[in-house]
Amino acid sequence: MADGRARALWERYEPVHDLVYFAPEAHRAADALGLRGFWMGYFALRAAPLGAASSSVVTSCFYVFHPSRVARALPDAWAYATPEEVLAARLEAMDAAMSRLFGAAVVGDAAFTEAADLAWEAAAAADTAGRVLGAANQALDRPKRPAARLWQALTTLREHRGDSHVAVLVGLGLGPVEAMVLKAAAGESDGDFLRETRKWPKEEWAAAEARLRADGRLAEDGSLTPAGAALRAETEALTDAAAERPWTVLGAERTERLAALLEPMAGAVAESGLLPAGNPVGVTLGTQPLGR
Repeated sequence: MADGRARALWERYEPVHDLVYFAPEAHRAADALGLRGFWMGYFALRAAPLGAASSSVVTSCFYVFHPSRVARALPDAWAYATPEEVLAARLEAMDAAMSRLFGAAVVGDAAFTEAADLAWEAAAAADTAGRVLGAANQALDRPKRPAARLWQALTTLREHRGDSHVAVLVGLGLGPVEAMVLKAAAGESDGDFLRETRKWPKEEWAAAEARLRADGRLAEDGSLTPAGAALRAETEALTDAAAERPWTVLGAERTERLAALLEPMAGAVAESGLLPAGNPVGVTLGTQPLGR
């Protein structure tokens, strides 16, 4: 959006959503379900709205993971816990994590419920045609408890934006590795962290770098060329535009109110030390101001 609302809101809701990957409550929930290790928990907790999806489906939806990374977790995870059990467990875990991190008094006050209801309304307005993960999350029932409701709404918005980003990458002809190389070259994430956690062989990463150099996008020192910086900026601008509708429907005043309510939550997550230093999504943790 021209006024930056879509990006500013993402900066504020992404850290809260990310608790499902890094909060100890999420890890304990995955362990209690019998899921084996971090990555099986990650893929099951995130993919559960899709049902008992295969590794090929999830690889396609998540986009940036090497197929072997996903195949080590799915479909085996569904033999330990059904998607319905995983969905229930992740809501319980997020309710507990947010209550601990933000404080019971904050989670129990009227402003927190207001944030949950505003976020739910925005998520319900998200246009999910062609956005599979966003649609699957949007179709879930409305949780009664405000913390669970807020987290689920923010997750719908996050996956809606993520689906939009994948569509932009496909439209621009950027494959999974090229997209990550550009993100790292822009200084938004650590390249080694991305390659290792997404399980891409060094040879495939180097081949993507070579293609981007040949296209004039990547300099010999690994930094972005002007053409590469322009492509990266175009990618982000198109993603922001595709994530606009929830905030248009919510309206400027209520969008700014939600941003203000989410700001201290994003800050609390940032200060908790839970998020990895490699910053895989490139978020700057609530620092982007809303424009007018």
